[in-house]
Amino acid sequence: MKTYNILFLCTHNSARSILGEALASTHPSGKFVGYSAGSTPGTSVNPIAADIAAELGMDRALLKSKSWDVYAQTNAPKMDFIITVCDNAAGEVCPFWPGQPATAHWGFPDPSLVQGTDLEKRTAFNAVMNGLKKRIDILAAMPLEKLDSMTLKAIHTSIPTQA
Repeated sequence: MKTYNILFLCTHNSARSILGEALASTHPSGKFVGYSAGSTPGTSVNPIAADIAAELGMDRALLKSKSWDVYAQTNAPKMDFIITVCDNAAGEVCPFWPGQPATAHWGFPDPSLVQGTDLEKRTAFNAVMNGLKKRIDILAAMPLEKLDSMTLKAIHTSIPTQA
């Protein structure tokens, strides 16, 4: 079975994109290898995102905030899908991606901005994780070899963001 490389992009690569990487990499279908990066990466992964990724089965040692330039280099893995998960990254000029991967924007509110109790913060992260999971589940059920950017975008618009 062919596996598909999927890159999740966000500005700081510390929360939403990390969750996308973990969900894709640990997806029960085994169809994806998840990656994440940011346009202006932070210095560390958000601890709540790291906890959720570990609970999904992702090795914490693999979780790092990194620049999207890493994946635009000639020796980088070829991406099949590129998904922005925050509005800032969606509006930025992205590097050239070799191989013309299908692209889409699946925007979610930044859970790291939530103020309140630990439970309220964790609830915000879980909402993003659940939203991404639903979309990745739909993606996994599609004929991936024929998927285009329009179909990839339609996955997001067919599900409410808060779902």
